[in-house]
Amino acid sequence: MQLVGLGLDNIVAVAMRDAVLVAAMDRAQDVGLAVAALKAEGVGQAGDYPRFHRPWGWYETLALGPGFQVKRIMVRPGGRLSLQAHKHRAEHWVVVAGLARVTIGERVADLGPNQSCYVPLGEVHRLENPGADEVHLIEVQSGDYLGEDDITRYDDVYARE
Repeated sequence: MQLVGLGLDNIVAVAMRDAVLVAAMDRAQDVGLAVAALKAEGVGQAGDYPRFHRPWGWYETLALGPGFQVKRIMVRPGGRLSLQAHKHRAEHWVVVAGLARVTIGERVADLGPNQSCYVPLGEVHRLENPGADEVHLIEVQSGDYLGEDDITRYDDVYARE
């Protein structure tokens, strides 16, 4: 996204991946009022940030539509997601950087860049980073419900439920 302004004086402009705010400098203190109004209308950008940080790294949603979601995930060196399963979605993982250790059911495999795997709906799985570099992957979720509360955790080093 590009933001171009011409002949402007005393303004503040903030551009994010999914929203742009432009205001007169003397109204900058009113940003909170604008955010509150957007929240009241249910506009996602008012309260949701593109990147969600977790103890193991972060994820961000790249695309979301009926029955699918595409995420970019980064796992820090030594980081590991919980051993988990989903009732409503399957996942495809494509490693784009680093070395990912993937557990799917009883199978454990190390995947490098350009390698991928499929996690069937309901299958117990885990993603971890045994290496010294960050792991980056693209996750494609498909199913009838894609909310973050569709996680049953069986083991979690961060003691989340």
